Amino acid sequence: MSGNATYRHTQAAVLSICAVDAPVVVTSDEMDQRLGTTYDRVGLKPGMLARLAGIHERRWWPEGVSFTEGAATAGAKALAEAGVDPSRVGLMVNTSVSREHLEPSMAVQIHHALGMPTSCLNFDLANACLGFVNGMQLAATMIDSGQIDYALVVNGESSRHTQEVTLNRLAGEDATAEDVLSQFATLTLGSGAAAMVLGRADAHPQGHRIVGGISRAGTEHHDLCVGDLEWMRTDTRGLLEAGIALSRAAWDEARAEFDWSDMDRYIAHQISQVHVRAMCEALGIPPERLPLTFPTRGNMGPAAVAFTLAMEADSLVAGDRVLMMGVGSGLNVSCLEIAW
Repeated sequence: MSGNATYRHTQAAVLSICAVDAPVVVTSDEMDQRLGTTYDRVGLKPGMLARLAGIHERRWWPEGVSFTEGAATAGAKALAEAGVDPSRVGLMVNTSVSREHLEPSMAVQIHHALGMPTSCLNFDLANACLGFVNGMQLAATMIDSGQIDYALVVNGESSRHTQEVTLNRLAGEDATAEDVLSQFATLTLGSGAAAMVLGRADAHPQGHRIVGGISRAGTEHHDLCVGDLEWMRTDTRGLLEAGIALSRAAWDEARAEFDWSDMDRYIAHQISQVHVRAMCEALGIPPERLPLTFPTRGNMGPAAVAFTLAMEADSLVAGDRVLMMGVGSGLNVSCLEIAW
C-alpha cells in the first residue's frame, strides 16, 4: 500500500483548547443491570463493558439539553481563553457526528449561540471519529493561505438517545446474543464537548505551532461500523484489526517525512483498553505517554481527541511534541503533530 496524504503547515497555531463535561454520569454497572435478564437468557455474563472495554462510566447531557449547547459552551470558553473576540473569527466548523436533523447544519445553531459575525464561514464537517482532526487541518490550511486570521473548531456529542433505544431493544424478549455483541460498541459511547481556537503563529508567538501530519484511507472497510441515531452495528474485531493494519501502514510510510517515535505525548482517539493496547504495541508507543479518558468518559467520537488534549494541556510545557492520532469508521486514519 502507498499513498499517504502528507502535509505541513507554516503559519497556524493552537491558541486554546477547552473541554466541557456532560454532567449526568451513567455507570457500566447500571447498563448491566438493565440488561441482566437478557444476559441470563442468552448466556452472556455482565461486566463486559468494564472488564473488556475498560469503560466504567460515561456521561449524558440532561434531558432537554442539546449537544449543540455543549459545543457552544466549549466554543465560548475557548474564545475567552484565547482572548479572541468572536467578531475576528473567519471560520467556525462543527465536527460533531451527533445530529438532531439533516437540515440545516448543526453549525448554524452554534454560530448563532456564540454571536459569530455574518462574515464567519460556518458549516458541519463529518468524518466519523476523525472530524475534529480534519477540522484542524482545514482551519490551519485557511490560516496558512491568508484567507482567515482565526478559526474555531467545535464538537459536541450526545450518546444518550442512541444508548437508551439500544438498551430498550436489547432488553426485549427477542434479543439474541448476536444482537448484544453486534451492538456492544454502542454502549461504549459517551457524551461531551470540546473546542479549539487557531490563529496566526506570527501574531501569537505564545501559540502552539501545528507542524503537519498525514492521512490514509482504507475505504474497503466502510461496512464494518454503520449506525444512525436509532441503531448501530459494529464488527468489533474486524474494525480493530483493519484499523491497526491501516495505522501501521500509515505510520511506516510517514517515517520518510516525520519522526514520531519519541513524542512527549500521544493524544489518541479513545475507544477501549483493547484498542489502546493494540495500537501501542503495533506502533511502538510507550503506554505511559498515551493519556486515557475512556475509562470515565467512554468513546466520545471526534470529541475524544480534543477532549483528551484539553485534559492534558496543563501538564504540557513549551517544547513538548504532541501527536494527535485516530482511526475513524470508514476507515480513515489521521495523525497531526503540534509543537507545544
